[in-house]
Amino acid sequence: MTFPELAAFLKSRRDRVKPGDVGLPVGPRRRVPGLRREEVAQLAGLSADYYTELEQGRGAQPSEQTLAALARALRLAGDERDHLYHLADRRVPPAAHGPAAHVQPALLRLLDQLTGTPAQVITDLHETLVQNEAAAALIGRPPAVRGPAASFVFRWFTDPVARSIYPAPDHPRQSRAFVADLQVVAARRGRDPEVTRMIRELRRRSTEFTELWDTHEVGLRRNDHKRIVHPGLGVIEVECLTLFSEDGRQRLLWFTAPPGSRAAEQLRLLSVIGTQDMTEPAPLRP
Repeated sequence: MTFPELAAFLKSRRDRVKPGDVGLPVGPRRRVPGLRREEVAQLAGLSADYYTELEQGRGAQPSEQTLAALARALRLAGDERDHLYHLADRRVPPAAHGPAAHVQPALLRLLDQLTGTPAQVITDLHETLVQNEAAAALIGRPPAVRGPAASFVFRWFTDPVARSIYPAPDHPRQSRAFVADLQVVAARRGRDPEVTRMIRELRRRSTEFTELWDTHEVGLRRNDHKRIVHPGLGVIEVECLTLFSEDGRQRLLWFTAPPGSRAAEQLRLLSVIGTQDMTEPAPLRP
């Protein structure tokens, strides 16, 4: 690992990014040409101390997940992102797949503009790549897992906790929609080992998935009416809209509600509540 080169590269990219480019307020007193170190750390979900160490050529070797987060925070282009991995002596992951995938710049720029609207970028297997704070407040943050479990579709059929985001009466419709969407993706990817492994595991672990898969229903999830269960605000009815990347491998999702509706007021309250835990604390035992 080449610490001095990595440090210099990070600083040069940080100097290039303006606060307004990433949805941060532009204050009158800024002593740096681009982002501050703590702002990069915030965008990447890292501690400010650790990021400072990286820019000073110190600290532990960053993981692939950390590098992916830094690439997004610094809005790196494809070649720049690969260079970052090489400097850190890490394997360059596939450009479009998995939680460490490189978010396509056009989708990331659009996400930056949706600061007050819940929005996130996911892969075609429903792996969350990046989300804004409003989306985290509405649907929660994804678990830090790898493999098939990084896909919300996989967790939907294998982990009952994943289903708590929707009311129980909506589960059958959501299951059908997830499987129909996956049918299209699997056909597009052909003999992709990631998809093959995921489908094999789902058929092994979920009778519901197997029965739905064998119906051969197909249909991408483009626009959808959702009822989302929020622990503090109850059921929030939203429209989920989808914009696909040119190759179909990534999707920008955003959630809206009609102006003046109860859901619009709930979304407004989310901006105040944020991601704080709204559940009742467990009673103390005597």
